[in-house]
Amino acid sequence: MKLSVHDVSVAIGGTPILHDVSLSVAPGEFVGLIGPNGSGKSTLLRTIYRSVRPTSGSVLLGDADVWSISARSAARHTAAVLQNSPTPPGLTVREVAALGRTPHKGMFDRETSADREIVTDALDRTGMLDYADRIYGSLSGGERQRVLLARALAQQPSLLVLDEPTNHLDIRARFELLELVHTVGVTTLAVLHDLDLAARSCDRLVVLESGRVVASGPVLEALTPEVLSDVFGVTAVTERHPDGVVRVTYGARPLARAG
Repeated sequence: MKLSVHDVSVAIGGTPILHDVSLSVAPGEFVGLIGPNGSGKSTLLRTIYRSVRPTSGSVLLGDADVWSISARSAARHTAAVLQNSPTPPGLTVREVAALGRTPHKGMFDRETSADREIVTDALDRTGMLDYADRIYGSLSGGERQRVLLARALAQQPSLLVLDEPTNHLDIRARFELLELVHTVGVTTLAVLHDLDLAARSCDRLVVLESGRVVASGPVLEALTPEVLSDVFGVTAVTERHPDGVVRVTYGARPLARAG
């Protein structure tokens, strides 16, 4: 399902955070949201999954404005994997993944065989089925992120929203997680700090600076030397290598504003 953000502005406590932000994510597309610290990336995600209401503009999932439908209906369509997601450490992996079925259940509804099949499939797709009976709190950081992704997939969402999903993961776990996200086929918008990972993993990039979109498009068009210098303060180029992978290559003196 397509995500469309139209002229969204957000102010928190009277302080403007986002200014007329527009972007779109096509069905099945993986779009990276990048920018310096404080550029408004996480705030934009929060407007999309109904945590922060925009002061103006609209967020559409398909043809529906997410702020015009119920929170329960929105949760059925949008799944978020956030930094430091509060998850009771005493739950098993299966129990954590099964929390993804909550938006589809009534207050007194019990788990059905269909629910169990959906959870099993989500764990299988994320490579965590063999860990189903392990205690979530005993897992490594990469394994926990896979379980949280399984929980999101168990929601059967139309849109997946990720806030720095590779934070605190080692390099192998980062590659594995982003490759996994690419294979699930769900429309995805992800905040990423690692520019090289974003360049090699995303279909398109949206660059935020000071709450405004300053570049957007395919990786080589959005992450130009000028953007890398002006927005991120580094001297670098983004190139597609013979193996087909797009990489960011930093200069011998990577700090663009170094004296």
